Amino acid sequence: MRRTSHQRHICFLILSTLLLSSCLTVTPAPGSDKVHVTRNPADVAACKPVGNIVVPKTSNGTVDMATAATDFRNRTIGLGGNTALVTSGFVRVPVEGIA
Repeated sequence: MRRTSHQRHICFLILSTLLLSSCLTVTPAPGSDKVHVTRNPADVAACKPVGNIVVPKTSNGTVDMATAATDFRNRTIGLGGNTALVTSGFVRVPVEGIA
């Protein structure tokens, strides 16, 4: 079966998008390596919330698994927090939470 010009064009666009998205990186903010990330509400019971965290989604509506944790920690630092409670997602791939 031969591909049409339109099919080749679509394949090229898909491959280009995948290659570009794999090149994206998120640089850790100073101090983000010290942020404690948890899913256990008891770990943050004595903490004062400083803001909500939402990791941005890619153009296809998903979170970039390679950069989600770094972005989550960076956003926690940006809000002035040092601990983040994951409310959606996983500790290694957080999607939403509270700093």
